[in-house]
Amino acid sequence: MLGCHFGKMFQVTVAGGSYQDGLAAVIQGHPPAMAITEQEIYGDLLLRKPGADELSSPRKEPDLPIIYTGVNAADTVENAKNKGLTNGTPLTILIPNLDRHFEHIKQYQDTNRTPRPGHASYASFIKYGPADDAIGAGFFSGRYTSTIVAAGCIAKKVLQKCGIEVFGYVKELASVRCGNIDSAKALKCTQNYKKMRRELDPFYQEIYVKGRITNEMRFLEKMAVFAEIENQIDKIRDKAPKISPEKIREKYGVHPVLNCPDIQTAEEMVKACNKISAGGDSAGGVVEVIVRGVPVGLGEPIFDKLDAELGKMLGIGAVKGVEIGAGFAVKDMTGSQNNDQMRAEKGKVVFESNNAGGITGGLSTGQEIIIRLAVKPTPTIDKQQHTIDKYTLENKMLAAITRRDPTIVARVWPVAENYTAMIILDNLLMHYGYQAIKQKFEQ
Repeated sequence: MLGCHFGKMFQVTVAGGSYQDGLAAVIQGHPPAMAITEQEIYGDLLLRKPGADELSSPRKEPDLPIIYTGVNAADTVENAKNKGLTNGTPLTILIPNLDRHFEHIKQYQDTNRTPRPGHASYASFIKYGPADDAIGAGFFSGRYTSTIVAAGCIAKKVLQKCGIEVFGYVKELASVRCGNIDSAKALKCTQNYKKMRRELDPFYQEIYVKGRITNEMRFLEKMAVFAEIENQIDKIRDKAPKISPEKIREKYGVHPVLNCPDIQTAEEMVKACNKISAGGDSAGGVVEVIVRGVPVGLGEPIFDKLDAELGKMLGIGAVKGVEIGAGFAVKDMTGSQNNDQMRAEKGKVVFESNNAGGITGGLSTGQEIIIRLAVKPTPTIDKQQHTIDKYTLENKMLAAITRRDPTIVARVWPVAENYTAMIILDNLLMHYGYQAIKQKFEQ
């Protein structure tokens, strides 16, 4: 299978499937001497995992990562204090599948002759043949996005060291749209939402905070714990702190279910989505990602423009459109309305607007980069739909009997956030190299 590799300087290769033994991300281009823990990675993974709230599939997959390669097993010399730090070799992150029970597989087997409309199952069957991994949609399941989140967590850590912040949130759901929000407020709300999810996630608390898995443990020791966890998923989930939505709003200042910086709008989004889901259908929406602190000139012309690279997020399952800045709204503007005029203030360039979304000519302007992704409704729905038998081409009717998400939007924003981080870091590494060489000739 081709197409499972990303990047030039920051490179990521992903593998696995929804009902295989697990998934993996192999990462290259990150720096040595970086401290990274499985607890940190899980802190991002728990944001997209299913079964966490009323808007996601009831699959109870904990999404626990294992760092398999790329870190020092011990100090390289006595008292070097580099044990557990990255060493510059490929970093491999494994994400075992722990909630893939036979009764769920049987549900897929019973419906796999009849492709689900909106899914890749028909096209992938034609491309790969009868051996196509169709259980749980295989590599075409949204489950593979856990690998993007894991790799993007590494990218974000590097970017933060360079003064660059990447964050995402739900901008629109079920036709309910959040108005313009100051980016500083949106960042703070997103940080608070992440803190809330970590503190209330039973696996984060039971596995990492209480030290059931530690950095000191070997791979096989961790796997022994994973075997125990697989049989204790419900028991651990039952340990989730019991806290009311009102208390969450009061303590964290966020909506308990949806990462949207406007709490009232978030509540309207959830109600609208639940109303649609109650009828057996699903809802789509928009995710917004903002990047702050990017230097001027990031990106390459023509084929590798920064906005074109960001457009690669169409590779996220369910994303059907990517726009930068004003995006499609530019069609209704005049040139004078669309142009971001600028002036100098105290030796710095100040822009009077940001319709370009922080990118002109494929290069960053130093403004905030603003990306929005259009996310389609979950294709697995509880309604009768026309389909075919992919072996006999007989016309058939299909109603979903498998686990489903009322919406994917609430789980796509962390994927978009981390994918954006991968793209920005890949370009930043090229930018730093180019500028370093350029300065040699300017001295």
